[in-house]
Amino acid sequence: MLTDDDVRALVEARHGDPFAVLGLHADDAGTLWLRALLPGARAVAVVERKAGRRVATLALRHPDGLFEAAIPRRRKTFAYWLQVVWHDGGTGRYADAYAYPPLIDDTEIYYLGEGSHLRPFTVLGAHPVDVDGVGGVRFAVWAPNAQRASVVGDFNRWDGRRHPMRLRHGAGVWEIFVPHAAVGDRYKFELRSRDGAVLPLKADPYARACELRPATASVVAPLPPARPLPAQRAQANARSAPMSIYEVHLGSWRRHADGSFHDWDLLAAHLPAYAADLGFTHVELLPVSEHPFDGSWGYQTLALYAPTARFSAPPHDVARAGDPAGFLRFVQACRAHGLGVLVDWVPAHFPSDAWGLANFDGTALYEHADPREGFHRDWHTLIYNYGRHEVRNYLVGSALYWIERLGVDGLRVDAVASMLYRDYSRAEGEWVPNLHGGRENLEAIAFLRRANEVIGIECPGSVTVAEESTAFAGVSAPTYVGGLGFHYKWNMGWMNDTLAYMREDPVHRRWHHDRMTFGLVYAFSENFVLPLSHDEVVHGKGSILSRMPGDEWQRFANLRAYYGFMWGHPGKKLLFMGQEFAQGSEWNHDAELPWHLLQHPAHAGVSHLVRDLNALYRHHGALHRLDHDPAGFEWIAVHESDTSVFAWVRRDDAGGMVIVVANFTPVPRRGYRLGVPDGAAAWRELLNTDSAYYGGSNLGNGGHALAVGDEPAHGRGRSIVLDLPPLATLFLAPA
Repeated sequence: MLTDDDVRALVEARHGDPFAVLGLHADDAGTLWLRALLPGARAVAVVERKAGRRVATLALRHPDGLFEAAIPRRRKTFAYWLQVVWHDGGTGRYADAYAYPPLIDDTEIYYLGEGSHLRPFTVLGAHPVDVDGVGGVRFAVWAPNAQRASVVGDFNRWDGRRHPMRLRHGAGVWEIFVPHAAVGDRYKFELRSRDGAVLPLKADPYARACELRPATASVVAPLPPARPLPAQRAQANARSAPMSIYEVHLGSWRRHADGSFHDWDLLAAHLPAYAADLGFTHVELLPVSEHPFDGSWGYQTLALYAPTARFSAPPHDVARAGDPAGFLRFVQACRAHGLGVLVDWVPAHFPSDAWGLANFDGTALYEHADPREGFHRDWHTLIYNYGRHEVRNYLVGSALYWIERLGVDGLRVDAVASMLYRDYSRAEGEWVPNLHGGRENLEAIAFLRRANEVIGIECPGSVTVAEESTAFAGVSAPTYVGGLGFHYKWNMGWMNDTLAYMREDPVHRRWHHDRMTFGLVYAFSENFVLPLSHDEVVHGKGSILSRMPGDEWQRFANLRAYYGFMWGHPGKKLLFMGQEFAQGSEWNHDAELPWHLLQHPAHAGVSHLVRDLNALYRHHGALHRLDHDPAGFEWIAVHESDTSVFAWVRRDDAGGMVIVVANFTPVPRRGYRLGVPDGAAAWRELLNTDSAYYGGSNLGNGGHALAVGDEPAHGRGRSIVLDLPPLATLFLAPA
């Protein structure tokens, strides 16, 4: 029988095992009793589902909506409906959530519990299902330290008494099937901590869609099917392939006149075509997982499985919510234009909003309890506890989900350096050493290796890119040789050194010559991407153009020469939006790019140059096939500090060669003798950043053959004579 203590616990939403008392149960005499907790109901009847006839009317056991009755002449359970009359006059016929057994298989629970489930997103979260002809949603949440868990939402008037969940022992997972809940319903979890306190309503960590900020509810969405990476994309992501990445913040690439965001379909109609026309091979999106604060640019996310609702088409009659299908259409549009899609992914930290992961079940579940390990001082965020296998599974599952289910080519992993070191941005005594007494975060290192291994095995052909700013060894080396297993690493040192050089007045550059050459000392120690990213055009740094010295003509010439230097240098390329047409102002995430600048010849010229550099880079294997192999690079002129001239040869694995020559002074150098490698009788100019087409002075070599003579130069037995334009980079190939 139902005791008075059970009744109080049920109506106060603190019963630890509601499935033991709600629904159909036999008493010691074998009589079937049916109990239903329906706050707000005035009358409840039981209707046999098969025959459609009423078999009992439930009596009100407690005024807060607990009904019960013995079912006459019944000894076996049967399928039934609850016919409910509500106090507000509404009526309805419902399946009973407490008539259903657990829907999650014991094997799934076992793998979740031991931390070896590769795809926890197929179990946890909200999953629309059909059970015995009744549609609904299976909800599951990991909250091992909760005293009680309920799901609340549009389907139960956000009342935590209506659907308390079943605890699956061994994994700390709570689950329930809610009949008649549906795709598009908003929901959260109501948790009671060990000490009995009701916590702030929690969004679902595994939600696949969320409300548009400032609203914070999760939204039921179907699980997308797996999408194997097309073979041509795997080839395009290979180390030997050209990779030129257009980095985009979708919220400020384009906006409507009223300042509102474009939706996925409008972005799909314009962005892929634009990036492909400029010759980029990939687009990289600043984080598009749901995040509460626009000013974080997406890097403080609280929904690692949900594309943001910012780019969903606004509905007319329901709350605006995330649209995974819209994101998929955007990815498919990129693929149709031959573009790969990378997304920025943030497993380093998360914001401390009360409705998110922080103190999730009343304990430090996803984060460390000790702030010396769990609080990030730079961003005032919380740090994941990588030593907990359920947290590792949550993160690895998210990485797999974006590639396998949402179809992206790969992930650029943010803030890796902050993950690798326990003393990152901490003073002495403010961090906890590892078990060996060292500063390395061994648990984070193990997590990164695990994530990269899983992606490599489960999603062959996809890539991961590390934003890592230290000298940590082996970031892009395979895990089986002790590396972290990333495919590529951002070369932050190259970016800092070369931008510092370019800021110098040309008359002073001779004293900083090594800033442009030092990157080649370590260029092949990792598989590098050369990034001119969003981080270089914010926080008072200005734009890339604004850092160039001199008058307007010289600033544009410097920028063009620098881009030529970058595209000729070993390493994959990345350019943040707006820099492809020499945006003059610092990036503003609250406004669209200043597209009107393309009406000005100097800005249009830079756009033309980027298009031609990308075409050259893609067409000539010598500029990309051995990007990460020292056999693909050889200096010709490396010590010409007095003239600020640099020259080198790039090679491929089939005998192809391209010479790159850069002059970083405003002095034209006519009749410049350049040593050249053997193998060609003449050379011709492929591209000249000083071309009038790009806004330059049009000094160059006219496309005619530059004959190789026997005069030695630069330590070589043969040479050519050419004209070096001021503040310009030339590309030459055998004629």
